[in-house]
Order: sequence, then C-alpha cells, then structure tokens
Amino acid sequence: IRSLAELATPTDRVCVLNILGNESRTVTPISHAYSGGNVVFGTAPGKQGKVLETPLGNVPVYDNVREGLDAGHTFNVGVVYLPPSAVRDGVIELVRVNPECKKIIILTEKVPVHDSRIIRSRARLRKVDVFGANCLGIADAWNHIRIGGALGGDKPEETLKKGSVAIYSNSGNFTTTIASYLMAAGWGTTTSISSGKDVYIHFAPVEFTYALDNDARSKAAVMYIEPGGYYEQNLKLNKPLVACVVGRWKSKLTRAVGHAGAMGGSGDNAEAKEKWFQDLLQVDGIYTPENPICTTRGALVTNIAHIPEALTAVMKLHGVEPDFAPQGDLTLKPWFGNTQGLPVPPELDLPLVDPIQPYKDQIAELSKQVGAIFPREAMKDRSGSSLMDPKTQVTKVSGVSVLDAAGYPLESNYCLALLHEHNDANDNALLNTAIACDVNLHGNPLIDLVDTVRAAGNSPNTVLSTACAAIGPNTINNARIAADTFMELFGHSGLMQGDHSDFNIANIETSPEQIKHLVTDTPDPKAEAMLAGLAARGAKSVFIDYLKSLGQHPTADAVLAAITTSIAWNALMRKKITRTTARNLPWYARLMSVIIGAAVGSDKHQKDSFCGVANIDLINKWSATEIAYLALLGETPTPEKLFPFQVLLGLIISNGPGTISAQGAKGAVSADGPETPERVQINKAMIGFMTHTGYSHGGNGYEGIQFLIERFANTDLQDAGKANHGIDLATMSKEYALAFGAEKKARKSVGDAVRNIPGINHPIFKGQLVNKDPREVYLSELFAKRGEFNIFHAFYSSLVQALYDNGITANVFCVNIDAVIAALLLKLLWPRYRSGDFSEAALESAAFTAFLFGRTVGCAGEIDDHTNRGRNMDTRTAASKCSFVS
Repeated sequence: IRSLAELATPTDRVCVLNILGNESRTVTPISHAYSGGNVVFGTAPGKQGKVLETPLGNVPVYDNVREGLDAGHTFNVGVVYLPPSAVRDGVIELVRVNPECKKIIILTEKVPVHDSRIIRSRARLRKVDVFGANCLGIADAWNHIRIGGALGGDKPEETLKKGSVAIYSNSGNFTTTIASYLMAAGWGTTTSISSGKDVYIHFAPVEFTYALDNDARSKAAVMYIEPGGYYEQNLKLNKPLVACVVGRWKSKLTRAVGHAGAMGGSGDNAEAKEKWFQDLLQVDGIYTPENPICTTRGALVTNIAHIPEALTAVMKLHGVEPDFAPQGDLTLKPWFGNTQGLPVPPELDLPLVDPIQPYKDQIAELSKQVGAIFPREAMKDRSGSSLMDPKTQVTKVSGVSVLDAAGYPLESNYCLALLHEHNDANDNALLNTAIACDVNLHGNPLIDLVDTVRAAGNSPNTVLSTACAAIGPNTINNARIAADTFMELFGHSGLMQGDHSDFNIANIETSPEQIKHLVTDTPDPKAEAMLAGLAARGAKSVFIDYLKSLGQHPTADAVLAAITTSIAWNALMRKKITRTTARNLPWYARLMSVIIGAAVGSDKHQKDSFCGVANIDLINKWSATEIAYLALLGETPTPEKLFPFQVLLGLIISNGPGTISAQGAKGAVSADGPETPERVQINKAMIGFMTHTGYSHGGNGYEGIQFLIERFANTDLQDAGKANHGIDLATMSKEYALAFGAEKKARKSVGDAVRNIPGINHPIFKGQLVNKDPREVYLSELFAKRGEFNIFHAFYSSLVQALYDNGITANVFCVNIDAVIAALLLKLLWPRYRSGDFSEAALESAAFTAFLFGRTVGCAGEIDDHTNRGRNMDTRTAASKCSFVS
C-alpha cells in the first residue's frame, strides 16, 4: 500500500471469516450497509447454506473460503473474527486459496506472537497487507467505506465526516471518539485506522506515516499511542501531527491491562514515548489549553479532549482553517444532576441539557417511576443489605458499620436497615408512636396464644414466632392499600420530604375510591390515640396533615400508613428504596411492636398500661428502645442504663447474610417467590429468622451469664459498675485458668470433648498472638470514655490473659460479642438477681430475647432486600453439591 486512499476503496470486496460469530453478526451488517454492499460472502464451519441478514440483503455463508470461491464469488479483502488459536490458519487459508487477496484485517485479540510472525512472513511473500490484530479495522470517510470492526459505532455516517485529517489509533473505540471530537471542532477525517495493540502490530506507525505522506487528501494526522513497543521511535513525517500519548499509570503494573501489548519492556513506557514525539515534533512540552505548546510540525497531548484544540492551533500556523463549521462542542452536557441539597460551587454545578432523542422520551417516562427497581438475581449467600468483613468480623448494614450503628437507638437502626440510611428525630418520633400504639396486646387473642406457647416450655424465639404468625397479610392489607394510595396521590406532586409542613396539599385530588381507603364515618379510638401521640411529640407529616384535611375520621391503618410513608418518602423519591418497601413498611412496624409486646406475658398487658406504664405515656413519650428495655428487664430505664442497652442492640443487628438467622429469613422469602413480591409474607420470613435462632445461635449469650454467675457466686459483689470493687480479678482468673487446664487435660486423656468457655472460644484471627474482637474493643473504649466500669467485662479480659500466661492456650483468645452481651446484661440485672427479684431462668430468657430484638433489625433488612432483588427459590443448594452420609 502506497497511500491511505488505497486502504478502503469502493472496489474492495470482502470475505469475513466466522461471519456468524457474536461480534460479526452485529457489526458486519452495519459495515456492509454503510459501504454500499462490499461483503460478498463469509465462512462458518458447519453452517453452509445459512445467511447473514443485512439491510442490503442476505450475505451467503460457506464452510470455508474455497467453497465460496467455487460458488463464483471474488474478494480482495479478508476480515478475521476467529478465536486466537485459529487466526494463523485462517489467514493462511485466505492467502493460499485466493491469490487476489491483498488486505487482511484481524480483529481477534491476543494472537500468539509466534503465530503473528508466521502471518507476517506469509503475507509478505504474497504481497498482502495485514492490519491488526486486536483492532476495529479501517474506515474511509471520503469513500464511505468501512471494513472490519465497528469504527464509527452503529451509525458511522454520523461520526465519519469527510475532511482532511487521518487518524491512527492503538485503541479501536478511541478511533471513533477522536473522530467525533474532531468533528466538534470542525475537522473531518480521511482514513481512520484502528491499528490494534497486540504485542505484534502489523500495520505499524512507520507504514502509516509513509502512506500519509502519499495521500493528497490528508493535510494532517492524529495518532493515539499507548505504552509498549518501539514502533513510534525514530519516525519520519512530512505532515503536521498531533500525537496523544497515554498510559503513564501503566508503568506501575506488572501485567498487561486492556491491550496485550500495552505493557512493554524497558524504555517504551508512556514517558519514553512522549520524549520520542517531542523530538519528532520539535516541542519542549505537552500541549494543554493553559500552556499551548506547538510548532508547525505538530503538538503532543496526553488528554484526548485536547486533540481538537491542539490540531486547530497547529493548522493555524500553516494558515489552514477547519474543514467545516464546528458541530457541537466538548463541554460536558449532563442529562441528569442532583446536588442532594448540598452547596456546590458554580463551576461544579453544571447546567442540565435536554437529552437527545430517543433518550429524551425514555428518560421522561422513567422519571414518572416512583421508587427504585433493582435487577433481580440469585441472592443465595448474597445481600444488598449487609456485609461482614471476613478479616475483622465487623458487619456493615446499609453501608454503616455495626460499631457506628451502636450509637443509634433501635428505631433508627430499623430505618437504616429498611431505608438504607439513618433517619432524623422527626422520623423517630413518627416510628416510635406507631410502635408504641401496637405493643400492648390486651384483649388480643394473640397474647393468650403466646402465653400457651411459653407455658409449654418453648424458647423465646419459638414464642415470638407464634406472635409473628398472627400478623399475617390480612391484618395489614388495609394499611398497605393506604400506603399505595398515598404513593398514587403524591408520587408526582413534587413533594420530596414527608415532613414538609409547608407543602400545599390543596392541589391533591382524591377520588371517592381512594378516600374510602383512608377515612371512615365513625371515630377510630386507636387512630385518635396515634394522632394525639404525634401531636404530643411534635411530629410532622404531610400525609397526616392530608388525612386531617379530608373532613372525616382517619382509620388506624391509614394513620399507620401515613406515618410509615412519611418516613419512607425521601428515600422513595431519591430511588433508594422500592415501592414494595414503602408499602410493606406498615407491616415491619407492626411486627416490631408485636415482637416487643409478646416478649412479656399477658399479665403485663393491661387495658390501660403495659408493664406498669400507662398506654398514653408510651404513645406520647416513649421510644421503641425504651419500650424494648421495659419489656425485657421489667423496669423504667434510666439514661445510664438505657445507653448500654442501646449499644448492645446496635452491635447485634447483623452478622452478614451468611448467619443462620439471615439464611432463615432469606430462605423464607425465596420460597414464597420474590419475583411476585406481593405474595411474599413478611411475617413468615420473620418467623424464618426466628426459627433459625436457638440456644447455640442467639441463646448462647445466657451461657456467658451462667458462667459469670458461677464465677461470682461466692463473692460479696453488690454493684457490678463499681471500679473499686475489692475483688482480686487476677487471682480469680488464674485459679479458674488452672482448674480449666486440669479439666482439659483430664478430658483429653480419656477422649472426651473439651468444654469451651462461653464467650472466648471464637473468633481467632490467624497468626496473631493477641486476638481482639473489634466489636469488643470498640465497646471497651466507648465505655472507658464515658467513665463506666463493668466488672464482668473486666473479668473476661483478665481471664483470656490468664489462660495464656498459664500455658492453657497458645495465644490470647478474643473476648467475643457473646461475652459482651452477657457482661452488659448481667451488670444491668445483677442487683435484682442478688435480691432474688430476677431468676436464672429470667436471665436466660432476657439474654436470648435481647439478641432477638437486635437481630430483628438486620433480618428485616435481609427480608426486604431479598424481596426486591431475589429470584424464586434461589436459596436452593444444587444437587451436585449435596452428599449422602451412611
């Protein structure tokens, strides 16, 4: 080839190898149509007689090249889409059976260097020019011809405008990008070449510059160059050139990334190539808009966005103007923008522009969608709600570490799990009112059933499962319908915050059918109590205001839906949650109420009070965290006692999707079929979580309490929070460590299993002499800052050291989260236990129930996540992974 004008001509006829492959099936019809029908036939072994459909008619397919020639077809250009191992044989076939073949374009990536050398040798013997490999072919805007890959994209005529600039690019996609950038500045193209960037580049820069000099159409050139290889060294060029050298970052890599040849040996990195072009172009630096260094020979850039400006500057030195008027510009034109209410500097707050069609109409339609829609996929052992770091054992829920979640109350963490962000004080006031209204189960047959199950000797999780079973779909459907109604009424109203008290609700038009889901003719005492509670707390809600404006009596279900929709609204409008989450939120709120309420017997549920506290006080003042404390410990919490309880619940909300409890919740959703989310029974999924806890997972906190009681049984300890307690913890720890060591040795000698010490047997971080559970470390530091002491926690810390010091363990074990739970709860209950007011059975139940309260939060998040993302029955285990044990 002597000139670029000879690369892609109207007389070229093309044969495509592997024409029915995935890439060719998409690209070849476009190239064929753009070029006026230049593909004569293709090959695909075993598919003779088939055709490739194109806009200009069908292209016949043969088993091999010989059959196509025997059928009377002729061609002079071969295009290769074969796999790497077959490229060499494909090229040899083209040149062997067709003496008329003069050009071959190889699109395949990572062709072996050995094969590339053979290809080069055979092609030179036959006087065949080869392009590639790993390229997107050639395009000529003057001739309206494209051969090979997808230069110019799906509509090459829009990008490949006739002009005076030739392009040579190591990157196929950037060949198109550069052409479009040049067009924006008024420059069109002659021939565009995607050279490829395999280790072996067949049509190298030296061949390009020779053909460029002999092309009368091309007044200048642009070259896009990546690291690796010495092809650009010592080039000779007689026309202006803008060279874009990229990839400085690749010098830090140890393997090729992106292109097989984009990482070379020594002296061919990006910095070296920049120096080559500086010498060639006689420039002493890199062209930037701020520092426009250029000569009549050209300019060097490292940012493709600077190419058009640099080219214009260089050509101006030659007195040459652009080929046509600029078509657009390279300024950013965002279709979407949201500053999230943050103050943004003007230079960053870019103005939005109207999208081009057909995207404008599609985006307009999409903007009508209320809430997010997540792609569905198999969610077994996967979660969009929680993630445990396997190294630190610390879990994040909705991106928030449980260590941070421990600083928030139960009600706020419940919102975190379901809405993917912590809420504000107003949301807490709303949710606390809703939970408080349903916690007293007096007069509800449910509480008698729960008593019966508890009296039968069942564990707390089984008792609370019974309570959840009673909160089925029929008990919450009216509230969910009301939530749907609020979303229909306000979804396109412009309301962004549920507590926007200044929002004009007068413009909301409600049909009689919608109204009947919200109000009734007679007062609803429960609704009135909730409204009074909201007023007492000063809670704000547009939806509550709207209910009041209807002139009738809101139903309790409508008030509950108004509360939860107000809490969910901001996340819903920002598409952080789905409509399904928002409509199910009343169900989650009621389940939390019933789980807390059912934790105590019916004797605590009186007509006007719960656990001795007036209903009206609970509704008007108490938080969900305080009510949970009341139910669990039977006393009104002081701030000093409430804080460690809150911390405890926050730390145990989740341990990731792999825990047994989370697996139970996810399995229950999977079994219902989340692809039909309205059929997923949230209460049944909550039962799945409950039934997948037990005395080893959840209830083992009591083992720690029992262990501590045994250790301190013979002491005169009165106050577990007193640092000046007078007990020699070091001696106590050493005595137990020695006794445990002796027992361990005796058991091993007779083959018995060694008994673990509750709270310190796991986790062990491999290779560390001193092991620390990050959650326990966090708590220790937190309470130390607050000046709070816990003798039981201190004993555990002393014990793990004594076990190591006396040779019982090979390293210092962790004091894990189960020990922390035990120490926290026992500290709170120690005075009442000593006085006989709290039995050991009550302690066991309290430890287990505390775990259930906290883990309800995380499992609610898993249930909601799996409902929105999962597929039907996706938690099944493949038969191939199951085994039989005889």
